[in-house]
Amino acid sequence: MSGDPVHSESPAPADVVGGRRVLVTGGAGFIGSHLCDALLAAGADRVVAVDDLFLGRRENLAEAGAAGAAGEAGGSDRFRFIEQDASDLERMTAIVAEERPEIVFNLAVVPLPTSLERPKFTMDRNVAIAGTLCELARDGAFRTLLAFSSSEAYGSALTVPMSESHPLDPRTPYAASKAATDHLILSCVHCFGIDARILRPFNNFGPRQNDRAYAGIIPVVVRRVEAGEPILIHGDGEQTRDFIFAGDTADAAIRLAGCDAARGRLVNVGRGAETSVNDLVAMLLAALGCPDHPVEHVDERPGDVRRHCADIDLARRLIGFAPRTELSAGLEETVAWYRERPAVASR
Repeated sequence: MSGDPVHSESPAPADVVGGRRVLVTGGAGFIGSHLCDALLAAGADRVVAVDDLFLGRRENLAEAGAAGAAGEAGGSDRFRFIEQDASDLERMTAIVAEERPEIVFNLAVVPLPTSLERPKFTMDRNVAIAGTLCELARDGAFRTLLAFSSSEAYGSALTVPMSESHPLDPRTPYAASKAATDHLILSCVHCFGIDARILRPFNNFGPRQNDRAYAGIIPVVVRRVEAGEPILIHGDGEQTRDFIFAGDTADAAIRLAGCDAARGRLVNVGRGAETSVNDLVAMLLAALGCPDHPVEHVDERPGDVRRHCADIDLARRLIGFAPRTELSAGLEETVAWYRERPAVASR
């Protein structure tokens, strides 16, 4: 990586999006809504969030000024929410023509748990979303595409930490769909010269993470404690993940979108540290003030990876990336956020 520029040349978020028009697919989701907030804070002239609300929630966009009646677009001069499936080429063509974004961030996705129940739907939709945006980029409808991948595409770690050159070994239909979208986007870079770069995030956490159907481990633990139910850990709990705070990922995404040296590349974003599920649950129970809450181990989940830890050297070199939020501090903030809000019933 010695040929990569050092971070002193990387742009600040305001330099990337200040005064510019931006579109975020999956913008009402967990990470997407944090990205919308960060884009507005960095001075974007207009941010448009497109989301079909499969997992996203309108209330995630309250801070971005997108409050409105259900089923209707709402917002302000600087922000607009559009309820729309981002895989629909005809509708996305019309939206992009109307809004004229310079940069598109793609976070729209059907998640991993859905792929275990509806594999074809998950694969078809995720690839179609990427294909739609690549087609629009090829037609010159916008300048830059920053697409979100997933560390799940790597499978379990063969080497630690896991660099961008780590072999791909997807273990679920979701992971396979994300590996496929990465290849699709990079093929369009090479064939058509589109300006695209890919951020491969490891496990994000923080306020607004979905606590309904298909929820992640952190909101599940919080809600089960609140309900007085035992915590269920799949397998022995020694499987590891690299947890990164969603706000840190949003900042990295903006910086990568403005980094010329990242064009046509895939870049890991994580904390560069692995935490076992057992240790994470113990930290959460401590933050919840109930360290002795009952924990039970159940069968492993299909396709569960054993070990994950990001090599973030490339992100460090390209944009000076360094995660700002320690895991313990982020968990405290996340627990406090959930405790201020009642549980939402699963669909």
